[in-house]
Amino acid sequence: MGLLDSFEKGLERAVNSAFAKTFRSGVQPVEVASALRSELDAKAVVVSRDRILAPNTFAVRLAPADAERMDSLGSTLEQELLLLVETHAKAQGFSFAGPVTIAIKADAQLPTGTVRVDSRTAAGDVSWRGVVDIAGKRHPLVKGRTVIGRGSDADITIPDAGTSRRHVEILWDGERAMVRDLKSTNGTKMDGRPVSEAALAPDSVVTIGRTDIAFHVIAQATPPRPSTSAADATRAFGHGGMS
Repeated sequence: MGLLDSFEKGLERAVNSAFAKTFRSGVQPVEVASALRSELDAKAVVVSRDRILAPNTFAVRLAPADAERMDSLGSTLEQELLLLVETHAKAQGFSFAGPVTIAIKADAQLPTGTVRVDSRTAAGDVSWRGVVDIAGKRHPLVKGRTVIGRGSDADITIPDAGTSRRHVEILWDGERAMVRDLKSTNGTKMDGRPVSEAALAPDSVVTIGRTDIAFHVIAQATPPRPSTSAADATRAFGHGGMS
């Protein structure tokens, strides 16, 4: 499978049946993804033996009608594009000088169906966000405690009959993470090993039932505001979970 195939599969999740009629003509979301990939490859520069620097700030220019159709997807498309840019950069061994940002702008000078991408390298103070990837969808960890399970009362609900209603929780204090099994029926694994509670390193994979939960720490331009429950997570870290 080529990389563009992966881009297409990811974007098919973003453009569901609710948007099908929106994209019968004009620019397709996968064309935007392909243009971003091409821009990364074209502008990547070797700065040392161990570092290839790629642009991290992108402006996608579209005809006004195309830009309006893309805007109808809201944050879903933006999150998919960010994920796919980061995935391509990682696969190619590229690094960024700062957080990745993507802006879609209307350009009255462009005809419908045309994509233009401008990019630059923008250094900046990098803050970090914890996220989990589940079945191709990215979920930012916006609270100190995030409960995952098949119940509707979980923070992230997954359609897996092999999981408990409140199966596992991820604790994240902005710097460190923990995974904690919530006395589930079938247990929890991290990187293939059964765990009840453990420190969660970046790029670790937690498995509950038949579902894999990949934990990552990514750069971002603006740190999220900590919720009140973040203090609870900090207290939890101080009680022996991550000594």
